[in-house]
Amino acid sequence: MKIGDIVFYPMHGAGVIDGVENTEVAGVEKSYYILKLPMGNLKLMLPTDRIEELGLRDVVDKSKVDEVERVLRSRAEHTQGSWNKRFQAILDRMKSGNILDVAAVARNLSMQYRNRKISSGERRLMDLSRQILISELVYACEKSPEEVTDWVDDIICKAK
Repeated sequence: MKIGDIVFYPMHGAGVIDGVENTEVAGVEKSYYILKLPMGNLKLMLPTDRIEELGLRDVVDKSKVDEVERVLRSRAEHTQGSWNKRFQAILDRMKSGNILDVAAVARNLSMQYRNRKISSGERRLMDLSRQILISELVYACEKSPEEVTDWVDDIICKAK
């Protein structure tokens, strides 16, 4: 990975490696990637020696967008169990960093929200999953966040 690369960081979304910085933490100097995330205007410091462990990966290419669309159009899945078990299952899927899992979470929670009330925790996960999904699709599709948001909303609205 190098400066200028567009990457995806699980639970945060897609961004650009803006630089590399050496910083001393607890008396040990380490090298960190500076990751700039446009969604939410965040800057994160990620240790260069833990990139694989943290799940940092390249953004998906355009060919994966069709698969994302199929997931968004498919029937919603309903997670069974108590609220905290559902919440943990959803969180685990999002932490995987797999765009298809994030798309499924966004679809499932959006459909549940449309059809009935969901908890405030599930609502936060719905918003976060949509933000994460849209941030990666912006780079994969080379479109604006507004265009991608409208596209995702349109697909989910028409889904059964």
